[in-house]
Amino acid sequence: MLWLLFLTLPCLGGSVPVTLDPGPRTELVGIVGGHNAPAGKWPWQVSLRVFNKEHGLWQHECGGSLVHPQWVLTAAHCVELDTSEPQKYRVQTGQVKLYDHDQLHKVAQIILHPKFNMSLSAAGGADIALLRLEASVTFSEHVSPVTLAPASLRLIPGVKCWVTGWGTFGVHALLPPADHLQEAEVPLLGKQACEKMYHQASPADSNSNVIKDDMLCAGGKGHSSLQGDAGGPLVCSWYRTWFQVGVLSWGMASGPVAYPWVYTRVMTYSSWIRQHVPLET
Repeated sequence: MLWLLFLTLPCLGGSVPVTLDPGPRTELVGIVGGHNAPAGKWPWQVSLRVFNKEHGLWQHECGGSLVHPQWVLTAAHCVELDTSEPQKYRVQTGQVKLYDHDQLHKVAQIILHPKFNMSLSAAGGADIALLRLEASVTFSEHVSPVTLAPASLRLIPGVKCWVTGWGTFGVHALLPPADHLQEAEVPLLGKQACEKMYHQASPADSNSNVIKDDMLCAGGKGHSSLQGDAGGPLVCSWYRTWFQVGVLSWGMASGPVAYPWVYTRVMTYSSWIRQHVPLET
């Protein structure tokens, strides 16, 4: 596999559509070519919940990943409005079928990256956040943390990685989340190629960089990501170890064009994550 790795690797382990602009074209859509994920294959996948008073349940809102027994990584825009009220959120671990025997974990603290700009939201970059759980989760064959990619990890366009989540299945479908965890293999796309595609879609943005340095792109040409699973992980396998390289941030659907989806680049924020998350598990 085409990777460059220079330093020792540390083992640290939505239904929130995000838009580039106020236009109606930008949304997160369902996996194209995705399928049901086997139980235990992605043991770090979590479901971030908020309470729905109308239905009387903790409703799936975003994805996330377990990176430590007491810490979850997700997108900042998923939790930006309630950082001072972590009690509004719950986290479900180890689940493949959504809402099946929920055993929810309370969130004690929400930490947004300091460079995240709420007025720009995901399009401004630094769309990354950490959630500290009130208590550590118990590891099992269905619950364990993912290894976070360090700053030294360099990805080559064309490498195949995997995205997971419970988002709407099917392009432009306005449906509830899938009840079974979905998975899809997606190729990484170079920054310049991704930038070119989004400039063609939004000529008004041609004088500015749409794809920031802390973003990476994956998918397109028959592959996509998930509505409702912003904050979910993009993982790549290297020497039989899965590394999380991205956090699903935003994307755009416009007619028949399959645009790549944009992820927060985990490697950019490995040092910031280590400031908060203990190395030992």
